[in-house]
Amino acid sequence: MINDEIRTKEVRLVGAEGEQIGIKPTREALQMAVDLNLDLVNVAPQAKPPVCRIMDYGKFRYEQQKKEKEARKNQKIVDIKEVWFRANIEEHDYQTKLRNVVKFLNEGDKVKCSVRFRGREITHANIGQKILERVKAEVAEISAVERQPKLEGRSMIMILAPKAQ
Repeated sequence: MINDEIRTKEVRLVGAEGEQIGIKPTREALQMAVDLNLDLVNVAPQAKPPVCRIMDYGKFRYEQQKKEKEARKNQKIVDIKEVWFRANIEEHDYQTKLRNVVKFLNEGDKVKCSVRFRGREITHANIGQKILERVKAEVAEISAVERQPKLEGRSMIMILAPKAQ
C-alpha cells in the first residue's frame, strides 16, 4: 500500500535514507513524504504499528523488477531426459545410448534410464537390473543416483542426476 491507501491512524516511519524517525500520525508522515516529493510505502503492514518508509516507489519497483529479471536469467532449468534400453540390447546400441546419457549429464540435465520389457522378457527382470547397474557404474564419476533401479509395470527405471561441480 502506498500514500493514501494506508488507512491506519499512526505508523512507524523510516526516512528516505533509512533512518528511524519514530511513530507518527499517518497524515503527518504522508505530508513529510509529499514535502520530499517521494511516496509513503507500507513495508510491514502486519507490524504494530505498521512500518512505512519514505521512498521513490517507481524507482523501487524498477529496481525490484531488474533484480527478478537477473535472477531468472541466472537460473538453470533442469530437464529430465529419458534414454530407453532394451533387455536384449547389443553392445554397440548400448554404447550409443551410454554416450547420450553422458552428454545429457554433462549438459546439467537429469537422466531417466529405462529398460522396457516386452512379452515374456519381464520374467527376466534381473537382466534389466544388470543393464542399469552397468550404466550406473560407467557414469559414477559424473553422476549421482537419485533413484535406484526399480520395476514399475513393464519398465525398470533409474534416475541419474549430475554431480555438483
